[in-house]
Amino acid sequence: MKNIFKKETVSTYLKADAHLSRTLRARDLIALGVGAVIGTGIFILPGHEAAMHAGPAVSIAFMLAAVVSGIVGMAYAEFSSAMPVAGSAYSFGSVIYGEVVGWILGWALILEYFLVVSAEATGFAAYFNHNLLSSFGLNLPNFLQSGPLEGGVINLTATLIVLIVAAIIVHGANLSKQVENVAVIIKIAIMILFIIVGAFYIKTSNYVPFYPKQFHTAPWGLGGISTATATVFFAFMGFDALAANSAETISPEKNVVKGIMGTVLISLVLYVAFSFVLTGMVHYTHLNVDDPAAYALKVVHLATWNKLITIGALIGIFTALITMSFGGSRLLYALGRDGLLPNFIGHINHKHAVPHNAIVIATIIEAFFAGFVPFTQLASLINAGTLIAFALISFGIIPLRHRQDIPNPGFKMPLYPYLPILAGLFSLYFILMLPTMTKWSIVIWLFLGLLVYFTYGLRHSHLQQRD
Repeated sequence: MKNIFKKETVSTYLKADAHLSRTLRARDLIALGVGAVIGTGIFILPGHEAAMHAGPAVSIAFMLAAVVSGIVGMAYAEFSSAMPVAGSAYSFGSVIYGEVVGWILGWALILEYFLVVSAEATGFAAYFNHNLLSSFGLNLPNFLQSGPLEGGVINLTATLIVLIVAAIIVHGANLSKQVENVAVIIKIAIMILFIIVGAFYIKTSNYVPFYPKQFHTAPWGLGGISTATATVFFAFMGFDALAANSAETISPEKNVVKGIMGTVLISLVLYVAFSFVLTGMVHYTHLNVDDPAAYALKVVHLATWNKLITIGALIGIFTALITMSFGGSRLLYALGRDGLLPNFIGHINHKHAVPHNAIVIATIIEAFFAGFVPFTQLASLINAGTLIAFALISFGIIPLRHRQDIPNPGFKMPLYPYLPILAGLFSLYFILMLPTMTKWSIVIWLFLGLLVYFTYGLRHSHLQQRD
């Protein structure tokens, strides 16, 4: 017990990750980041959050989430510059706070990654089944479109897309980045077209009231917009995946910050414009659907554009799946690498220089959730772990700056120590604003994580076994 706060060294991680190939540049990271962020978050969440929590002010919620994520992203970038290793917040926490805190971060983020991939997959299935297939007069049987909780047997499309993505990432970062770089350009172009075309169908009456009174809950009447902001944070989880790829990035001290900040800025503009146009086209009370963009185009009788936005959504969600699957498998690998989970999870396949076993295990879990759990239940569980990581990484900049044994010639967060503290406090605030079910769920998950740590991880940890 006295050694649970024992701290790992950066050199140990660098040595363990030496077999991973450094092939990613800043443009590749931006493509991966935008690929992750512009997915289910933009093609599904704006409708749900407008209808349930914020009304047309959902665009403000996305702006707030992007600003806070951008500030936290700078903290991630400084850590990645000082410690270009796999594992992201887990590895950073193990070095700065000690093993048990690093484990808590890793355990929380494992849930986030797995659920995000599964939620993205169910979002993909919604657009594919309800818009693309139906436009050709084809329909899957109902029992293959939803899991048991929705009266079906399995969401077959969601399960299959998870397996297809796994087949891509198991061939290494090179193939993944090639797919991302092409798909992201197509996706952004289609989104811009939606924003331009949709702008001609805006009815200003749909913006009144901009922030409806029924959402003016505590604190200070900002409860609705705060809950919406907290709920959409998972849309910006993509930059954690970029930090998780630090060990596979060329010159991470320069390229990771470019990747993170580029991702946040592009996403900020697209999210705010997209949600603003969406709530202008259709009254917010009608947007609680899984395919709000396609629905909005149907309402204004643009059938051709409806097909185009469906293709854009499918490409967007597909690229998000690649990035989040990439990041989740790297985190799982890092826990196996350090002995906190069985060692075989931390093995590298030398043919493709990827953690093959971690990818297989992650895929099985993600495919299960995607096939059998509805999107709304998946989405409600996401965000708490992300915000916990945001808070600890932001505050962690302060002890990082005091570590003389961790030189950092690269990027450093500006306005130190005020900006790291501000980012950490914002993250804590939005944790409090999450739905009650989400908070209870993460408490139970973290309790299970501590059980795993004290019954297995502590006894098998490579760090604990070293003198």
